[in-house]
This record gives sequence, C-alpha cells and structure tokens, in this order.
Amino acid sequence: MAPAAVRVCCACVRWFPVVFITAVIVWSYYAYVVALCVYTVPSIAEKVIYLLIYHPILVIFLWAYAKTIFTDVGSVPRSFYLTVQEINRLERERGEEAQKNILLELAKDKPILNRTHAGSARYCEKCKCIKPDRAHHCSVCGQCVLKMDHHCPWVNNCVGFTNYKYFVLFLGYGLLYCLFIAFTSLYYFIEFWTGGSSKEAVKFHVLFVFFVAMMFGISLISLFGYHIYLTCSNRSTLESFRSPIFQTGADKNGFSLGKLNNFKEVFGERKLFWFLPIFSSDRDGVSFPTLKSQTNSNSYQTMAQTPSFGDGIAYPTRTDDIPSDGLLADRQRWMEEGDVDGGTQLSGSSTNLIK
Repeated sequence: MAPAAVRVCCACVRWFPVVFITAVIVWSYYAYVVALCVYTVPSIAEKVIYLLIYHPILVIFLWAYAKTIFTDVGSVPRSFYLTVQEINRLERERGEEAQKNILLELAKDKPILNRTHAGSARYCEKCKCIKPDRAHHCSVCGQCVLKMDHHCPWVNNCVGFTNYKYFVLFLGYGLLYCLFIAFTSLYYFIEFWTGGSSKEAVKFHVLFVFFVAMMFGISLISLFGYHIYLTCSNRSTLESFRSPIFQTGADKNGFSLGKLNNFKEVFGERKLFWFLPIFSSDRDGVSFPTLKSQTNSNSYQTMAQTPSFGDGIAYPTRTDDIPSDGLLADRQRWMEEGDVDGGTQLSGSSTNLIK
C-alpha cells in the first residue's frame, strides 16, 4: 500500500473514538428526551423542568467538546527554528560538548528556563527547533506542541496550551451531563427494574441510558478531579510524570504561582469567561512566569490580552541563565514518544480521556 494511502487510513482510524463518543451522545439524546421525558415521565411539569435543564447542559458540553477537537494546538514561533546553516553546523559536530555550546549559543536570546538533564537547551531533532519551555514533540501530530499535556485519542487532538481549558471544561460538563441523566432517570430505572411499568418499548433505552451515564460519570469523576489538581498545581500531565528541569535542578513546582494564580493562568483573569469554552488566558504559550521571577524580578511583563501563537510575541526577559557547562543530553525527547529512562508510554496511557 502506498504511503499516502496508509496515512489516509491512519487518519480515518484516529477519528473512530470521536465518532463513537458522538454516537453515544446522539443516542443518549434520544434515550433521555424521547424515551424518558416524552414517553415515560407522566408529569408535564416534570417533563418541562427536565428538558429546560438538560438542553443547556448538552449545548455547553458539545461546545467544549468541539473546541477541544478542532482548536489548533499552536505552533512554535519561527524564531525558535534553526536555519539551514545552523542545522548543518549542529549536525556536523559529533562531540557533545561542541553541540551543547552551539545550542546554548542559539538559545541565549530566547525566553527559556527549562533545560535537559545535562544542562543544555532542549532541541527537537524532528522539528529542528529549540523547544520553548513546556513544549514537547507529539509523534502523532508530528509537531512540537506548546505546553503539551498529552495526546488524547478521544478528541483526536493534542491537549496543550491552546485547548487545555476547553478540555477541562469538556470533562467537567461531561461529568455534569452524566450525573444529571443518572439522577433524573434513577426513579424510572428502579421502577422498570422492579416491574412497576409495562412500557416495554422504551424500557431498554431508559435502563441502558442510566447504566451508560453512571459508567461514564464514574470514569469522569477521577479524570476531571485529576486535571483540576493539575490546573491548581500549574503542571501538565507530562510534568506530573517528570518534573521540569531548571538551572537549580528538577522542580515539580517550578511553574506554580499559588492555586488562584495557577487557575488564572489557564482560565484567565476575566471571570465572565471562566466557565465558557472561550479562550481567556493572558499567556502566549511560549514563556511562563515562575514564583521566583515574580518575587525576585520584574523581568516578566504582563502579556497582551489577545495572545498570538507565532512570530510577533513580545518575549519576557529570562530570570535564569542557562549554564555554560555540562554535556549535551542524548535524551532530548522528554516523555514525548516514550520515557527513555524506562517509564511508560503516554500516548494512549491512563492520562488520556476516559481510560
């Protein structure tokens, strides 16, 4: 089979989880609105109340899901990419010390605090770019992703800086959607199960929608809680497995600014947009303040209200200098395509949605 045909087949297969989730939602709409509310619930007032609450939850749930799927993951600014001459210069060198010095020289004017175990600037051999802080290469998407959290097959997209808020809202509203269906159908589930109703035509849908809602709800409780914890800790899923490395060493709380400020870094300062699937972060996805930079330095400036994901970003001044010693790390791919130190593969792991 031709490589182009293989790529098309793989692209189609990756949409299967999204199609499955969409099909479940479409069926749940019929099961809840038609089978339960129209044919099963006897009270007109109860029908109206259920439907008036159900539809807004469904709309914002689907809105967040669609934004998570179709939002571009953001591109590394062109200024981080090496020129052909710089690539040739780097690849001609075989000594680690010489390669390290070249990378440090190329990274010296960029807002980079993170480094490798050997103290070198992080470099993506596939994209041929210096990696911004918290950016990692996704082998599925085939590019470096800004503040990459993980690649989620259930949304067929990477979850990172541009759509992490949407992903958290998707989990939260998905949980609310499941719990609402489960609680409002519980009485009729018990009634059908105990033989208190003879409406066999809709019995299956009411029974099954309760089971499905409970199953997905239980899965989402732990996943949503975990990502709320990550948000309030200012960590990505990758950083929870492997702490980011700074000049002073690995620090899992290196980007933490306190729970409220951590929350605002993802959801923004404008409270009106906190719980809507609208981009509201004031960051640019390339540089991130640390507690040290906020308390000991004024070099991080307030970001523009409308972020950009490319050239034209006004980078803040670094508060830490990358050291000029140490070996260039051979292990540049930090938990991106697999843990080279013996950890687990993250793509498709338990960090993905609804494992």
